[in-house]
Amino acid sequence: MGLTSDEIIINGGRPLRGRIEVRGAKNLAPKAMVAALLGKTPSTLRNVPNVSDIRVVAGLLALHGVLITRGEDPGEWRFDPSNVEVAHHADIDAHAGSSRIPILFCGPLLHRLGEAFIPDLGGCRIGDRPIDFHLDALRKFGAVVEKLPSGISLTAPDGLHGANIELPYPSVGATEQVLLTSVLAKGQTELRNAAIEPEIIDLICILQKMGAIITVEPNRVIFVEGVEELRGYDHHAIFDRNEVASWASAALATGGDVFVGGAQQEEMMTFLNVFRKVGGDFEVRDDGIRFWHPGGELKPVTIETDVHPGFMTDWQQPLVVALTQAQGVSTIHETVYENRFGFTDALNKMGADIQVFKDGLHDEQRRVNRREFEQAAVIAGPTPLSGAEIEVPDLRGGFSYLIAGLTAEGQTKVTNLGIISRGYENFIEKLRQLGADFIFEG
Repeated sequence: MGLTSDEIIINGGRPLRGRIEVRGAKNLAPKAMVAALLGKTPSTLRNVPNVSDIRVVAGLLALHGVLITRGEDPGEWRFDPSNVEVAHHADIDAHAGSSRIPILFCGPLLHRLGEAFIPDLGGCRIGDRPIDFHLDALRKFGAVVEKLPSGISLTAPDGLHGANIELPYPSVGATEQVLLTSVLAKGQTELRNAAIEPEIIDLICILQKMGAIITVEPNRVIFVEGVEELRGYDHHAIFDRNEVASWASAALATGGDVFVGGAQQEEMMTFLNVFRKVGGDFEVRDDGIRFWHPGGELKPVTIETDVHPGFMTDWQQPLVVALTQAQGVSTIHETVYENRFGFTDALNKMGADIQVFKDGLHDEQRRVNRREFEQAAVIAGPTPLSGAEIEVPDLRGGFSYLIAGLTAEGQTKVTNLGIISRGYENFIEKLRQLGADFIFEG
């Protein structure tokens, strides 16, 4: 097999064993960086992961005049927004790449400059990612939205004011948009049907440190009282729950034993329950969680993905590989994204027995309300996996392919690795630390 810097050849069949560390959440750190735009004084963010989304946001902040410096700790970043300025649309478009983060710049930039620009948005191709939730919310705050050939231009001729907003779905991105916009808006904002993921709560903690007044009520209601100004923050980012679940699934699928430093129990409780039901074992320690395959047969499960505190959609893809080795039939109801089972085609090519139902499946025992766009996957096992040549389709699916290659007999060549670096810090080095047998020319 030939090899480039964006490919890896894995010799499978070797259990992963050892310790790796996870840093801050990909789903929090970039948003915390955007929040620094709101402060009158510099902000310091610690535990920042070394992933490509961070570099994208850093580039966008620098385009807008934010001075960025790095601390002695490689995970420490400092942001000085004293000289925020308008950036050229073409530059924003060029730096944004495939990231969807630019849309979260809108509220802070409207407050600071009175205008903002969103280029065409990219991201993983796992389903539609409409920005209507964002734009509708911004209009309610008083923004004027104009669609241009190159993207979307926003202005706030009369400033931004508090609003009453109810999301049709507890979208994480739209909730972040409302939070980042409402804290400096005049008056009170009430957000109903808000997302309450741990990363959302961590963002609220950051904004509160900056001087915001935010109340999280029961039943997904958030109240924000707008303030005149905010200061900078000093914050240690929450750990990456998705990376923890991915390495745990890798340990289970390969029959291994992996200690994930930095993982915490409270934010992982739903995953831990499923991990135990499948037949995995874990030990919670002060500095992390140890995950391992205790021997014996893995058990089939039925999973319904949902917003927090449900089972995360980002958790199901890595776990699917382990479920191919379970004794019996597992079912996953995907209710968050409408096209997240595309990665299973490659697993079937490797020997898995996975059937996707594009219109979902009826199940009287379900707890999550059925959604029009949902799909279901039925995984029959155990099925031995064999090496193959496969291309990474999206972030979580890509890591699932690494797990499949590690589990399979023979050689697996995985291409388009760059996508994985969007959300997994130093994953090649971590594979080495865990004793994986592979060839990579980075």
